[in-house]
Amino acid sequence: MPIAELISIGVLGTTSGVLIGCIGIGGVILVPALVFLLGIPIEAAIAAAMIAYIWSGLVAVIVFARNKSIRWNMVTWLCIGATPAAAAGAWAVSIFNPLLLAGCVGAFTLLSGINSLRKQKRPEDANASISNRTLLSVGTVTGFLSSLTGSGGPLVLVPVLISLDVGVLTAVGLSQAIQLPIAMAATAANLHYGNVDLTLGAVLAVSLSVGSLFGAKLAHVAPREILRQIVSALLILVGLFALANVALRLVG
Repeated sequence: MPIAELISIGVLGTTSGVLIGCIGIGGVILVPALVFLLGIPIEAAIAAAMIAYIWSGLVAVIVFARNKSIRWNMVTWLCIGATPAAAAGAWAVSIFNPLLLAGCVGAFTLLSGINSLRKQKRPEDANASISNRTLLSVGTVTGFLSSLTGSGGPLVLVPVLISLDVGVLTAVGLSQAIQLPIAMAATAANLHYGNVDLTLGAVLAVSLSVGSLFGAKLAHVAPREILRQIVSALLILVGLFALANVALRLVG
């Protein structure tokens, strides 16, 4: 792999890691950028991203746990639902048509950007009581979609938890914890299906972990509204670019 490409991958990974650690949005940018900007096959990009989320998620969990921003009583049921669903999502990646998968990633990115533009009205100290059955269902949906799109847990889980009256910082903390079982289950399945580029995964793991460390620390000291708006605009642009690219390939 050329040095210039390694540097580009490292920059993308670090940027995504900062955003994931800080506001729970960022992973969805990674796969489209790898595919549409660097020309990496989508199956390899998703598999490598899932490897990286293991390490970046571990870093973020440590920071959030030290700041007591993770509600561990909710983590167990989320993870029980997410783990098998993540393996199912990795299986879906192995059988999906690459163009269809690229379209799904593009649409998911665009919708995520639009959703992120909505102003959050939930108080940060919200302490909603959510049933175990609901947490199990939320974890299942999060695990499957995260593994299928290579976006990691935070992007899917954070808006869902916020809609259930969980505070923003708490939601981000829970999303960091759920990354670990999702990424491990998806990686095990991806190894089985032979989609893994270990070099790409290693570069992303290092860069995402560094970014997540700074992002998680930033989440506890800085207001996130302006950053959220910037990320929302970026998600929309990346999603539109990805969908346009797919459309051109279909026409051609």
